[in-house]
Amino acid sequence: MSLETIWFCVIVLFWLGYLFLEGFDFGVGMLLPVLGRDDTERRVLINTIGPVWDGNEVWLIVAAGAMFAAFPSWYASLFSAAYLPLLLVLLALIGRGVAFEYRGKVDSVRWRRNWDRVIVIGSWIPPLGVGLLLTTTVLGLPLDAHGNRVGGAFEAVRWDTLLGALAVVGFALVHGAAFLALKTAGELRERARTFAVRALPVALLPLFGLLVVVQWGAGALWTLVALVVAAVAAVTAWRKLVADRDGQAFAALGVTIAAAVVTLFGALYPDVLPSTLGAANSLTVANTASSPYTLTVMTWVGAFGAPAVLVYQGWTYWVFRKRISTAHVPPVHTP
Repeated sequence: MSLETIWFCVIVLFWLGYLFLEGFDFGVGMLLPVLGRDDTERRVLINTIGPVWDGNEVWLIVAAGAMFAAFPSWYASLFSAAYLPLLLVLLALIGRGVAFEYRGKVDSVRWRRNWDRVIVIGSWIPPLGVGLLLTTTVLGLPLDAHGNRVGGAFEAVRWDTLLGALAVVGFALVHGAAFLALKTAGELRERARTFAVRALPVALLPLFGLLVVVQWGAGALWTLVALVVAAVAAVTAWRKLVADRDGQAFAALGVTIAAAVVTLFGALYPDVLPSTLGAANSLTVANTASSPYTLTVMTWVGAFGAPAVLVYQGWTYWVFRKRISTAHVPPVHTP
């Protein structure tokens, strides 16, 4: 297997890690006003992701950075075409991070509610933007022979890419509810599990609609197998939630998004950004890759750096693995 193909697979793995880890992270933020009926319960929800949310965002940086280094033309054409949505994503992520840190600095109901709104907005916009971005790279853009976008600034906004945006949001919503069912206790846990059971059949419809569109347009037999695996895993997740098996349901949702990513990027390969104006203008793994020397250096760096990051992040999740409830939240204390 060539280094170009290896790095394509590595970048896909980075995006999968981001969708899986930051997916439940965003879902918790989206559900803050839905499941948190008072300030104490909302603090419980925030504390479930408090030790890990910033680490989860690293996967986005690594995925984009790897695209820039390994396939610079892919990065340039895709990110410039989705410049405005990505700007909104960046602003939302900044506001969300500030809100987590500033929410408890003043003992004021109004202060906390305003920052809660920032958390909710900052949790809805990024999955929409990332879903739009990833769907665009799979379904393509109007590119000329030089890899430049033809048309206006909103060429990436179409019905099929909006379907992809809704797909990521729907998955994040259900994934966040399943995570809360796994991480909380008492009435809050039961509320999260009930929400996940009711929402899953509807919230995952955009995801499977997108998979069917991609499979119909560019899929192969083995990507159809991955699509079936995603569907079976989604049904399994719903059944495990009904049976009150939180951990197994969360794992099944992980299989769902992994199989979905395999379907999408499997149908894309060997392209990295198809041109809707003709296959001759499409960006491929071969014509966008960096030099062999660059890819070799990246491989050596990744071989030593990636395991260290994975071990550290795994250790963080292990340390903070236990459930929390309102009984574990101390009274409000501000400077």
